[in-house]
Amino acid sequence: MTISSSTEQICFILLGLTVIVGALGVVLINNIVYSAFLLGGVFMGVAGLYLLLNASFVAAAQVLVYVGAVNVLILFAIMLVNKREELKPIKALQIRKILSAGVCGGLLILLFRVDLTTKWSTPGPAAIGEKATERIGEHLFSDYLLPFELASVLLLMAMIGAIVLARRDVLTSDVVTGDVVNQNLIEKSNEPILIDQSNKQ
Repeated sequence: MTISSSTEQICFILLGLTVIVGALGVVLINNIVYSAFLLGGVFMGVAGLYLLLNASFVAAAQVLVYVGAVNVLILFAIMLVNKREELKPIKALQIRKILSAGVCGGLLILLFRVDLTTKWSTPGPAAIGEKATERIGEHLFSDYLLPFELASVLLLMAMIGAIVLARRDVLTSDVVTGDVVNQNLIEKSNEPILIDQSNKQ
């Protein structure tokens, strides 16, 4: 084993562990802000895996689109949305956790089965170097045009959802129950912070 191949194996293991640990942190940590930051780390780890596969353009697109756009959009939505309202307990939470764990476990077993039963061609095709970007562009606008457009629509929906979550509409009554709304949950004081309040009695 040469130095380059051993270095590649070490980088693959480190990046794989980063993706796995970060993905577990995203779903297991209760703090949603930390989960969003860990999601950004997962995206960066996936970009590193793309670099190991000599797919530099895909790695750059991963960082620009997912880390620079989607993850930042998620963080803005989390930080701008009003979180002062107390969360209500979820009914049958343990049953939902068990069902979710069963579905995830089934998908994991399916992935292992596909990995073990598929005859992978090793080594893979030779890298085409600088022509990779041109080849990707040809496929995006011919064979994969519909998924490419659906991805753009998905990003637009994510942006609209973040804007809707960040809005603070001042309502006087609840639209469902008709009860009076606590304005402290949706309004903030307009008084400047830096004004000396000692003269006010």
